[in-house]
Amino acid sequence: MTYIIKRFRNLYNNRKLFLNLTFQDFKSKYFGSFLGTTWAFIQPTITIFVFWFVFQVGFRTQPISNVPFILWLLAGIIPWFYVSETLSRATHAFVENGFLVSKVAFKIGMLPFVRVTSGLLIHIFFIVVLMAILLFYDFMPSIYWLQIFYFLICAITVTTTLSLIFSTLYVFFKDISYIVGVIIQLGFWVTPIFWSKTIMPEKFLVYIKLNPFYYVIEGYRLTFLEKKWFWENDIYLTLYFWSFTIFTGVIGVALYKKLRPHFADVI
Repeated sequence: MTYIIKRFRNLYNNRKLFLNLTFQDFKSKYFGSFLGTTWAFIQPTITIFVFWFVFQVGFRTQPISNVPFILWLLAGIIPWFYVSETLSRATHAFVENGFLVSKVAFKIGMLPFVRVTSGLLIHIFFIVVLMAILLFYDFMPSIYWLQIFYFLICAITVTTTLSLIFSTLYVFFKDISYIVGVIIQLGFWVTPIFWSKTIMPEKFLVYIKLNPFYYVIEGYRLTFLEKKWFWENDIYLTLYFWSFTIFTGVIGVALYKKLRPHFADVI
């Protein structure tokens, strides 16, 4: 706990550098393209339009729990876009910024968090678009919408702890990149993004809930569609999520502290 507090203090003391790295990372992803960072907002807009056209106009998908399918889908797939892409990019944070590893004065421990924060810029745009679509479908704003800040913290925290583990291991074991890819691909199908949890037998749903991203995705739907507070839904699931996040955080910090002195030898 002392180590984590110290890391946050260092992050705050170096906040200008951290913000510069975040925006630089955001821009570097689209470096060389004619429209530059504009693509970061064009792509999600087109993706949302395609989903709307396919499921609402083409398939005329039936509502789920009296909610239009497109709204139900977007509330689940928007947080998944964030955690999956961020986790994939953050895994390479140390290796792709290898030139910073040898700089003694630079706190490279912030690099995975830079990737997590960089992805947050696009994710917030997604959330705003979702709110606009909800208004279009006559879903009026409510006090429950404020709960999005809580689930946003959940998404950031669990993604950061996992990113620290994977990015640290990736320095020494390049196969980690493929393992993360498999986890993301598997996670997409075992998480109720395109399918409703109501169709899953309870004896199997118990295991599905072990996926920490289940909590985040269902939380977004809880906030925007079901209009319930997280403590009213499943308090045991909340306890499990934060226990998992703290556990992975402890593992990530321990791995980083043990392997950090050897980074320069292999990067």
